[in-house]
Amino acid sequence: MVEEKELDLVNRGLMLPLMEEFYTIQGEGFHKGTAAYFIRVGGCDVGCHWCDVKESWDAEKHPPTSIENIVSNAAKYSDTIVVTGGEPLMWNMEPLTSGLKANKLKTHIETSGAYPLTGTWDWVCLSPKKTKLPVSEVYEVADELKVIVYNRHDLVFAEEQAAQVNENCVLYLQPEWSVRDKVIPLIVDYVMQNPKWKVSLQTHKYLNIP
Repeated sequence: MVEEKELDLVNRGLMLPLMEEFYTIQGEGFHKGTAAYFIRVGGCDVGCHWCDVKESWDAEKHPPTSIENIVSNAAKYSDTIVVTGGEPLMWNMEPLTSGLKANKLKTHIETSGAYPLTGTWDWVCLSPKKTKLPVSEVYEVADELKVIVYNRHDLVFAEEQAAQVNENCVLYLQPEWSVRDKVIPLIVDYVMQNPKWKVSLQTHKYLNIP
């Protein structure tokens, strides 16, 4: 159980329910193939049925960890830090990004956009979900829109989401891993007919790395 004092610090963003942190190669989207240090924060109520990190959903399963420790670990490995989840925007990201920025680190976030944006970010990857749509302010600042395609209707959803982001946002369609053999041909055909979109693959899974 999280003690009351720790809970207060978590609610203020001075501690975060840390699921895992690791140095690897970014496998998806615009920055794929580049080295980055990942900070995976526990807690998510978006509830995608195909989520491949369901163990991140319950924040209480992940130990509250001080921002100072998280920043110190991150600074040892890379100048690019990716904060993901779970849904990291369930928590106040301002203390974390302030600490990372104080160490001259680039800050990237991967989010569903379901909560207001906190923190200072060099790159915002918005991956919207039908179950809990993004708030308007995240659409406005998204650098990258990454829509996961599980079935044909997700292409309709993708266009609805693309209509709401800024004109400089890079658009990606990414096959959901468990049905990739079925949806990759669908995505390839769609991108060829609608070249404003790009294909994103989970290349880290093909490379067999975290």
